[in-house]
Amino acid sequence: MTDTSSSQIEPAAGRACGSCTMCCKVLLVGELQKPPGVWCKHAKPGQGCGIYETRPGSCREFFCEWMLDGKFGPEWKPDVAKFVVSPLTGESNLLIAVDPNFPNAWRRDPYHQQIRQWVKTCESMGRFVLLRIGGRCIALLPDKEVDLGAVGPEDDVFVSREMGPAGFVYSAQVRRKAV
Repeated sequence: MTDTSSSQIEPAAGRACGSCTMCCKVLLVGELQKPPGVWCKHAKPGQGCGIYETRPGSCREFFCEWMLDGKFGPEWKPDVAKFVVSPLTGESNLLIAVDPNFPNAWRRDPYHQQIRQWVKTCESMGRFVLLRIGGRCIALLPDKEVDLGAVGPEDDVFVSREMGPAGFVYSAQVRRKAV
């Protein structure tokens, strides 16, 4: 996992999006009012962005973990894996945004074993792994998975832990945006 707390983020040597447009489907793009899990109206699947030169800032600044970390093999490229791993930035959690047409893609080998390792690594840093399948969010915790259901872009996910008889017990909940 790449720590991208620096403001100058560059792709790993030899990495390019090429024909991959998975981030154009699975991620939220607030500037375009594009919800997660649906194709951006400007995306040309398998080709690229139709407004590449004038794309929003969040699109310009985004690089998936596959682009940043040259240790990820070709099977981790988002159009192959059917999900996008968002880099760990600052104090945030790790996000895995899954193509709703392939909701269990992250459970396949070799992905699931690596993701479970990230759950442990993130927890040791006080961070957590969140999985998005369209509007649905699942918190991947060290001791379980918590399906939080629909989680809006303004909602907050809170993860907590407390000591139980056999070690830490984790919980996750959504705090909805006040309307």
